[in-house]
Amino acid sequence: MNLAEKILAKASGRSSVEPGEIVVATVDRLLMHDLSGYLTADVYEKRVGRPVPHPERAVLVFDHHFSPPTEKQAEVLKANREWARRHGINLLDCGNGNLHHAAVRGGFVKPGMIVVGSDSHTPVHGTLGALAMALGNDSHAGTVLPYGKAWFKVPRTVRIELHGTPRPGTTARDIALWLVAEIGEGELNYAAVEFAGPYIKGSTFWERWLFPLLCVDLGAKCSYVEPDEVTEAFVRTLPGGLPAGLPDGLPRGDGAGQEAATVLRYDVGEVVPLVACPPTVGNTKPVTEVAGHAVQWAELGGHGGGRIEDIRAAAEVLAGHRVHPHTRFNIVPSSREVFAQADREGLVLALHEAGATWFPPSTGSNQAINMGAMASGEAMISTHSRNFPGRNGSSEAEMYLASAATVAASAVAGEIACSSAAKAKGGVK
Repeated sequence: MNLAEKILAKASGRSSVEPGEIVVATVDRLLMHDLSGYLTADVYEKRVGRPVPHPERAVLVFDHHFSPPTEKQAEVLKANREWARRHGINLLDCGNGNLHHAAVRGGFVKPGMIVVGSDSHTPVHGTLGALAMALGNDSHAGTVLPYGKAWFKVPRTVRIELHGTPRPGTTARDIALWLVAEIGEGELNYAAVEFAGPYIKGSTFWERWLFPLLCVDLGAKCSYVEPDEVTEAFVRTLPGGLPAGLPDGLPRGDGAGQEAATVLRYDVGEVVPLVACPPTVGNTKPVTEVAGHAVQWAELGGHGGGRIEDIRAAAEVLAGHRVHPHTRFNIVPSSREVFAQADREGLVLALHEAGATWFPPSTGSNQAINMGAMASGEAMISTHSRNFPGRNGSSEAEMYLASAATVAASAVAGEIACSSAAKAKGGVK
């Protein structure tokens, strides 16, 4: 069995499972943000109305209404706080960071776990070797919270092997966006996607993070990177360290990919810096093809951005430069830990003096709940995960997705632009 199958088998009390089977499995962690938590709580109290037997398994993170601008939104957070405290659910209040980053940094996700959440990007926790899947709020209220279980259809596995060496200036974000376009949006419906190959093996933890993040755009049910020494080193830095009960080490599949139903191989050396253009993530074009398009907003943040690596890249691009007077550059740390690290490295002051605006650790302008709403005809380039019309304000505004270096270069130019580092190193053809 591969990793996904082994995790499902263990959690359902079986010796083995096969693709297509339906299993009822124990859920190790439920992740909710302030919007989904409010909906789940409403159903739970009205339809279930009993104590939560395993409150330690549930985590509620405030990352959308991180600074409620209206009384109505403040009431949502108040209700969430009261509900979480009444049942003893783990609560990470405003300012702790983006849902997925805050959950990981808090030590709530570990290899081998089954993790569920209503957010469609929940599969990103496969980066740690967890089996992470998105479920609806009613499933959380009806089975996960009262019984600690959920049913799953065992997915077929598609193994994506990445080979080769990236061109100078090409980042993991560019490669992840390229894969969505190359494979096709929705083409891997209900699959478990394993990312592997020499490129993944040689990547850092936070570079790997960008691949399971986008599996939902491929139509996949879940995605993962099999745990290795990179995973182990990262998990050791988290609260609680490595999970107990792993006598055989980190969970792994039985073989080197032969359990996969399909194997897809790609050469990352073909990829140049890209921009995902409206209206979907798979609508990618080389930066050079869309360079010159004016942007009124640039942002580092969202599930795919706000990492310390993104902030360092932005500081490198802005060194000796300032944000264009016609563009607002928002920087949203993914977690409190990232903001503290940026401060220790002097990046907070450097980017502030270059004209960027810092926001609390959160999900940023995602869905324009607290910030970043665009007017008709405006455009934003960001490290976010989605770019469909109306995502951040007007349905007649435009959202472009790119790497942190491209976002920062565009903030300086006031229009979509290649980073000077990429140009100087010959990474852009």
